[in-house]
Amino acid sequence: MSEAPRFAEPVTGRCLCGAVTITVTAMQAEVEICHCAMCQRWGGAFFAGLKGESVTVTGEGAITLYRSSEWAERAFCGTCGSNLWYRFLPTGHRSFLAGLFDLPQGMAIERQIFVDEKPDWYDIAQESPMLTGAEVIAEAMAQGLSFD
Repeated sequence: MSEAPRFAEPVTGRCLCGAVTITVTAMQAEVEICHCAMCQRWGGAFFAGLKGESVTVTGEGAITLYRSSEWAERAFCGTCGSNLWYRFLPTGHRSFLAGLFDLPQGMAIERQIFVDEKPDWYDIAQESPMLTGAEVIAEAMAQGLSFD
């Protein structure tokens, strides 16, 4: 998979009430969609995440962290309830909710994961690579990551 284009300038987003702001440098100009059951419960449907090279977060006092599994935590604003990010604990990588940011038109989908858990009541029309949960786990394990 080739590296997605990145924004030249930092991109800043915020929660609904503005208590938390997130600035991402070299943000990838593609969105990753996760259809897993946990993301569905967390946000009501799929998770649309963005990543970048470095991040600055302000308003840490308003952030609540929730350990959603052995390998992940999720963050939300304790003031307004906006979901903020998913963090994959084995690598420390965070993926930020796309809806926090004012993004340009034409953003592409990098890929969709856990497509085997996607409910049949919605479809994403844009074509992109689609991986099942087993394929995502196998990809991570091939990179030497463990879920124990």
